[in-house]
Amino acid sequence: MFFVDVIELEGLGNRSYIAGGESAAVAVDPPRDIDQVLAAVARRGVRISHVVETHIHNDYVTGGLELARITGAVYLVPSGAHVSFARTPVADGDEVDIDPVAGLSLTAVATPGHTPHHTAYVLREAGRAVAAFTGGSLLIGTVGRPDLVEPRLTEQLARAQHSSAHRLADTLPDDTQVLPTHGFGSFCSSAQADGESTTIGKEKAANTALTVEVETFVADLLAGLEDVPAYYAHMGPANAGGPDPVDMTPPSVADPHEIAARLAAGEWVVDLRSRIAFAEGHVAGSFNFEADGKPATYLAWMIPWGKPVTLLAETAGQLAAAQRELVRVGIDRLAAAATGGPAGWLRESESPASFPRATFAELADQDRDGIVVLDVRRDSERAEGWIAGSVHLPIHQVHQRLGEVPDGTVWVHCAGGMRAGIAASLLDAAGRQVVAVDDGFDAAADAGLDVVTG
Repeated sequence: MFFVDVIELEGLGNRSYIAGGESAAVAVDPPRDIDQVLAAVARRGVRISHVVETHIHNDYVTGGLELARITGAVYLVPSGAHVSFARTPVADGDEVDIDPVAGLSLTAVATPGHTPHHTAYVLREAGRAVAAFTGGSLLIGTVGRPDLVEPRLTEQLARAQHSSAHRLADTLPDDTQVLPTHGFGSFCSSAQADGESTTIGKEKAANTALTVEVETFVADLLAGLEDVPAYYAHMGPANAGGPDPVDMTPPSVADPHEIAARLAAGEWVVDLRSRIAFAEGHVAGSFNFEADGKPATYLAWMIPWGKPVTLLAETAGQLAAAQRELVRVGIDRLAAAATGGPAGWLRESESPASFPRATFAELADQDRDGIVVLDVRRDSERAEGWIAGSVHLPIHQVHQRLGEVPDGTVWVHCAGGMRAGIAASLLDAAGRQVVAVDDGFDAAADAGLDVVTG
């Protein structure tokens, strides 16, 4: 009897997998922090015989190379991927035994589209396909985006995604589990992927790659692509070059004078507390990327790459979790850190900075003279409706385009409040008067605000 264990990378919207039998297992697209993979196989009492990559990842640093080194596993990487480390290249149709006693094998299936070399892996038990590790090809209700490699290849790869999806659907039984790496909030997904689990049969009925003819599919896919997170440009080269082992050594502790000095030097000081706590009181000049949001994605997207970052956290656990998230995207060493709250982060002569939070109903009650409404949602979100007269800057552009925000008190909103909190902290640090709208956008029209659609 086989098993499949899922390792959730919730902050990045990805999943890694461990699949095996009684004595051996394969690790699929492992995260950089491989300790949780090792712990999972230890609980199962099995060894890792193989580590496989579906592709050279663009959204996180892989732990595959280090995991294979530590365990002695065979490291399978698609043969078309250009890498500078020793590995076992795998090509379409190659098959390896994972656990011969349990009758488990893995077959490579070329599925170009997300990348030119993308490869899915079909897990077979006694010769029957039971699961397909589809990486960034066939996702839940959608496919991986095809524009992360080279702009000139995007349309070609979009067509390849359609073909690859059909190849999987046409050759695998309907009850085969589909186990993608992306699609649980990852920006590697070409559209929002809904649901927690799926099968080939379910995808045949619901996935546009399998229900729409190729020309319409490609046109819709290309029209729906949005901005690529800036840090993706660094992930591919890091993975192709062979990532260094992860280092989770706790950072040095910063006292109030060091925090002030780092701010004065133009470094980033990031407060991980909730947006509510941050608005009530924080170190002036610090930015708020709350730990319960997606700190790795948004911080890595917005920070100038290589800029020193100091983390401020409520607890040591919150700090350690954030450090783990950041090493997954290549932010390896923190400049410093501190735990507690503003009282312990400020010098004796300093007082906490703060700004108000509000609802859309409170915005509706305002005289709009002297007020700027700033919408920091994505283009696709805004296209579904926006507040009349509002200014639009997607969250990842706010820091670089602060000078474009008109004069006045800025009421900043997103879809639910988290991104508005980030933007409000950036504006506050720049000396703007700001109000963070901490409310669901559905409440805007109910509050009487003029919401434009169409």
